[in-house]
Parts: sequence; structure tokens; C-alpha cells
Amino acid sequence: MKKKSVRTKDGVRLNYLEGGDGRPLIMLPGWSQPAAIFKGQFEDFCQIGRVIALDYRGHGDSEKPDHGYKIERLAKDLFEVIETLRLEDPDLVAHSMGAAVAWSYLLLFEREKPLRRLVLIDEPRALLARPDWPEPEREQAGAIVPSLEKLAEYVAGIRKSNSPEAVAAILRPMFTSAIGESDLLEIARENLKFPRNHAAELLADNVIQDWRTVIERIRIPTLVFGGAASVHPPASQKWIADTIPNGQFELIPAGEGGSHFMFFENPARFNARTIRFLTR
Repeated sequence: MKKKSVRTKDGVRLNYLEGGDGRPLIMLPGWSQPAAIFKGQFEDFCQIGRVIALDYRGHGDSEKPDHGYKIERLAKDLFEVIETLRLEDPDLVAHSMGAAVAWSYLLLFEREKPLRRLVLIDEPRALLARPDWPEPEREQAGAIVPSLEKLAEYVAGIRKSNSPEAVAAILRPMFTSAIGESDLLEIARENLKFPRNHAAELLADNVIQDWRTVIERIRIPTLVFGGAASVHPPASQKWIADTIPNGQFELIPAGEGGSHFMFFENPARFNARTIRFLTR
């Protein structure tokens, strides 16, 4: 994977990693994560196409402006990357908040620069519970944040998480107990490349969204991954796959690394299933 960059129309240099040849495959990481979080996928995916893994603005080795930490701005950045690199009908693999960026992209740019296939990794359609939702709807939505007050509390904690140990404590529930402490701290250090005030702003923007009406309009073939040991209810991922006419659902068991980061904990299973979906 070679490190390259593009510049957005509002002047921000975005870093990306690129390797392989053929059909374009874009990889979007989750909140605070760098493109390199997909290191377990690069070798396999480069065998089937041209892989482009993006560092969002503020993340990884991209520039860190003082503006633009909203889902729709990240979707616009994605559009400008696709436009600048002249990518035609790319496939898109999106983890966690990356799925929200993909949904925003489909809402705003689907007709201008369509996607061919979509792989979504463990992102609910709505993270924030609405007061009038009964418990079954909260689980179906994946609303693990019970109130705006709890969201404010969580965002305040993000702003204070200025050490690898503090970030690792936030990330630990998102992995199974099999994750090594050295791996967790390495991931945490990469997360800290994203300034914590901007990380808190982007997290809050992501949590308040509800993508139901966008998901209900998706017609491209879509593979949805959930983890039996994830912080997100598997029912929330199955709802997405069931709602999309060409949707497929893959649940990774807890004993096989089925966490929120199942692609990191069990790259062999994740890669094989994804490649089968993208190349059939």
C-alpha cells in the first residue's frame, strides 16, 4: 500500500493508502480510526482490485483543519476523492461511522457518482434512542445511547481522553477479550492523531442521526456484518440487511472474534466472505 493524498475543494489534504489494480474498492474506517486499521485486509483485497483506504479529515495522516467534522462534510470529501481519482462505480467497504458516511453519500451523490456494491460493518441506523420508542424499536434501531444527557456525558469524556490508556479504556468494550493489550494501545495511539475536541464534535453529530429513510431506499447489493459480541445489537444489523432488497446478513460468532471490530480480530473470515460477495 502506497501513501498518497488528494486535496478537497475547501483546501484540506486527505491522506489515503492505495494498492492493487482493477475495479476500485474504497475502504472507510470508523470514528477516530485511521485507514491503516484495515491492514488485515489489504493483501487479500489487493488481489481483487484497486484498494483505496481513506483517512478522513482530522484522522490518521490527513490534515486537521478546524472545521468540517460533520457526517455530510465527510460524505462530500468522499465524493471529491471519487471525482478526483476518476473512480467509476466503486465498491465501498465501510466500518461503523463509515457506514453513516456511506449513507450520507448515497443521499447526496448517488445519481452523480453511483456505487456498485456496499459492505457495511456494524453500524446501527440510529444510535440515540428517541423518548417515544419502545424497547423493541430501540433494539432494532441499535439505539445504545439512551438520552441526550448521556450523550453529553460521553462527549465530555471523549474531550478528556488525551492518553493512549484513556482511549484504550473507551475502545476495550468494542473488542472481545482476545484482543491483546499491545494491539489495543497501538490502536489507541492512532486514534489520538484525531484531536479530541474534533473527535467529540464528530461523535456527537454521528450519534444524533437516524438513517432509516435512506436505508429504505438503498437498491444496490449490500452485505451487512454484525458481531455476536458487539456493543451493537445484532438485531440492528439484521434489520438493515432485511430492509435492503438485495441485502445479505453475516453474523460473526463471539468465539470467532465477533466484536465491533470483527474485521480486525478475524480477518480471514471477514476477508473471505467479503471477497465472495464482491466477486460473485
